[in-house]
Amino acid sequence: MKKLTSGGLTFLTYLLAFLFFFPILWVLITGFKSEGEAVIIPPTIAFKPTLENYQVIFDLGVVGYFLNSVTATLVSTLIALLIGVPAAYALTMYRVKRRDDILFWIISTRFLPIAGVIIPLYLIFKNLNLLDSLTGLIILYAGMNIPLIIWMMRSFFNDVSFEIIEAAQIDGATGIQSFFQIVLPLVRPGLVSTALLSMVFAWNEFFFAVTLSYHKAATLPVYMASFMTQEGLFWASMSAAATIAILPVLILGWFTQKQLVRGLTMGAVKG
Repeated sequence: MKKLTSGGLTFLTYLLAFLFFFPILWVLITGFKSEGEAVIIPPTIAFKPTLENYQVIFDLGVVGYFLNSVTATLVSTLIALLIGVPAAYALTMYRVKRRDDILFWIISTRFLPIAGVIIPLYLIFKNLNLLDSLTGLIILYAGMNIPLIIWMMRSFFNDVSFEIIEAAQIDGATGIQSFFQIVLPLVRPGLVSTALLSMVFAWNEFFFAVTLSYHKAATLPVYMASFMTQEGLFWASMSAAATIAILPVLILGWFTQKQLVRGLTMGAVKG
């Protein structure tokens, strides 16, 4: 009975994993179909693979959009981490006046819908000459992820005993040395999971990118939307572009899966 139960749970786990992965698999497959085969109903599995769609998207400049996404994602995540991690550490380890009010204000910046701030942001960006610039997107993405980083890292820092820091200071370590040499190594899995989640949010962001960029700073989500035309949807070419957008996240998640799992089970769900 135990073996039967274990086998059933294993089968159910693989089935659920397949169901979650199936949409991604279907996008990968569709990218190798012709446009005619991509819209056939019912869909066909037996087809002759073609690289025509990848040739099309490379001819249309997908590399430039890809580099824009990489630059905006990496730089904004780095800036957000440089600001958010020390802020979370200070709000966790030190007696900051009205700490709870500060934390609530930080997370409240995520309450307002994006559509409610897009017009003021557009006017500000226009006056500062930041429209269609990677600098503007980097600033927005960093600001978007800082509250997330502060709240996630705060839960990880809560798991670190303050006595460890006090012991290090007694041994002569400064506050900065304690932070970099003792605390950060202890919360490294949480830092990796937080950074990865921030990168995914920045990588997938569409609304700001499509509104505040035109061509020079347009990212992959904006590029994929260009296949929605008056003539219809070019499903095969869009799937090829989506594959290019999905692969970096899948590869990054694959190589950091151990740290990601450890980080997500380390205390990220605690208040």
